[in-house]
Amino acid sequence: MRLCFLVEEHYRHDGMPNEVVGQLKAWGHRVEVLRPGGSLLRMSEVVDAGAHDAWVLKTVSGGPGLTLLEAAAAAGAITVNDARAIRGVRDKALAAALGSSRGLPLPPTYAAARPELLAGIPASEYPLVVKPADGSSGRAVHLVPSPERLAAMLPELAGEGMLVAQPYVPNSGTDLKVYAVGGELFATERRSPLHPDTSVPERLVPLSAEIAEIGARVGEVYGLDLYGVDVLLGPDGPVVVDVNDFPSFRQVPDAAARVARAVLDLARGAGSGRGAGVAAGSALPRPPGPAMSIPLQATAATAAATPVAVSPAAPTGEPV
Repeated sequence: MRLCFLVEEHYRHDGMPNEVVGQLKAWGHRVEVLRPGGSLLRMSEVVDAGAHDAWVLKTVSGGPGLTLLEAAAAAGAITVNDARAIRGVRDKALAAALGSSRGLPLPPTYAAARPELLAGIPASEYPLVVKPADGSSGRAVHLVPSPERLAAMLPELAGEGMLVAQPYVPNSGTDLKVYAVGGELFATERRSPLHPDTSVPERLVPLSAEIAEIGARVGEVYGLDLYGVDVLLGPDGPVVVDVNDFPSFRQVPDAAARVARAVLDLARGAGSGRGAGVAAGSALPRPPGPAMSIPLQATAATAAATPVAVSPAAPTGEPV
């Protein structure tokens, strides 16, 4: 197959997606890598719907890559993820509105075009988590304890564009990151960026039925195929605090091969049609030993009955 990866300068040396590109090439596929943030682009010529079987985006929020992906989609090309779905989660204010309207467990979310407008948030909502609406990779995320502290931070926030603010969800200092790839869900545990002094080793953990159901629901709500969900276990239950298109997939077993196979399946039109990955049970390259996962389409009942799937070893080859 012929694939085009749009990779921002920020990810030039990252394993994800470079290892995926390497895996696809090793399987015999043709992969072109464009760096939209570091190239002069002649937009009338750069997007040719017939030149590639699919376009894949791995860029920072707010970067020029999404514009190129949307141009490819408008020309009729297959994109991974769906370009409209990416736009829906990269704008955190829009993502909050969409998720809340579809019943996802999100905290109340305020949006403001200028930081001084956040002063209208009631004092009872503090402490607040304030971040750019187009932020990514934990950039400029602030825990604001009081209205007085917010007032002192206004100069610091002034250059961040649209901001979102949410009441802080009390938690242990540990985040759950749920990854969806190739019809399966994986969960990892890691230190919250709001608790830098907490010592939490990043590791793969079992998925509960409740978290698995939320993770699968996120794909349905936003129309994503490859994605990550940040979940906090608050006093009133799990809360979704962020959704990422094409995340790092850290700690996911054999992540590069899994993502590469998922990209190929989606490029071939093997997705479910709603942007939620290929069918559960598809033949994925798997490493030796156990891997903790749940099929993406698993219901809460089946997840409760089988909270951890033990994956046997399987060949890692990919037919061209």
